[in-house]
Amino acid sequence: MLSYIEPVFRPPSEARSLILQVTNGCSWNNCTFCEMYTQEQKKFRARKEEEIFNDILQASRSVVPFEKVFLADGDAMVLPMRKLVAILTEIRQKMPWVKRVTSYCLPRNLNKKSVEDLKALKALGLDILYVGCESGDDEVLEKVNKGETYETQKQALLKIRESGLRSSVMILNGLGGVKYSEQHALNSAKLMNECQPDYLSTLVVSFPVGEERFQEGFDGGWQGLDQTALFLELRYFISNLKLNKTIFRSDHASNYLPLKGNLGADKDSMLAQLDKALYQPDQVHLRQEWQRGL
Repeated sequence: MLSYIEPVFRPPSEARSLILQVTNGCSWNNCTFCEMYTQEQKKFRARKEEEIFNDILQASRSVVPFEKVFLADGDAMVLPMRKLVAILTEIRQKMPWVKRVTSYCLPRNLNKKSVEDLKALKALGLDILYVGCESGDDEVLEKVNKGETYETQKQALLKIRESGLRSSVMILNGLGGVKYSEQHALNSAKLMNECQPDYLSTLVVSFPVGEERFQEGFDGGWQGLDQTALFLELRYFISNLKLNKTIFRSDHASNYLPLKGNLGADKDSMLAQLDKALYQPDQVHLRQEWQRGL
């Protein structure tokens, strides 16, 4: 049986993946909108190599079929190259049937690695890096204490692309509140246009344990967007996207309106669905509040 320090999180697309915990928690863990790793037991540490190898051995004997491995927790890419190479090599040797390995990734950690480093990891099976950009607007990023800027995120995403790895980017709908909604949407779209991620998703910002910590960055003046304003912001974001072959999803449970398609082929269709949600809501399926969540 694999050993986990709960809670453990993964992207929705990794539902059928083996979750291999190589770090506990998040090495940054200062974003004011995120409560994922705030419990005492989730204080960041890199797990020992022998612990990880033991989990790989146990998983290799599993009768439950899987072809994908997700390296948890918040940012496995903080690990040094030697350790990442050792982990990926062990996965390849003990579980040769695995078709892809994925991980969350903080831009600051990725930017400490070279393109050649990333190419080496790709050769060992690493495939997709999930990057929570949250916003492309420097003012919003500063207020939520993201510890990143437009440029640091751009540098990381372009490095992923150059190495041949694939990127999956997440933007938080409503993160800037009423005051910063327009610039949040516009600059997030600009960042995506420059980097052309392979996958792009949006989640709606929410605060299951309260807004107090988040409000501090806005001096208590953050006003959340209602459903109509969230749709308008998302429409502005999508209308400013100039993507070529990016797969888009807003089907996470936090979203009122599930959207999916290819940008740019399905851009007009998505905008039309948003217009229906705004002006003819009875003609689209919208999630009720009780159906939404993290």
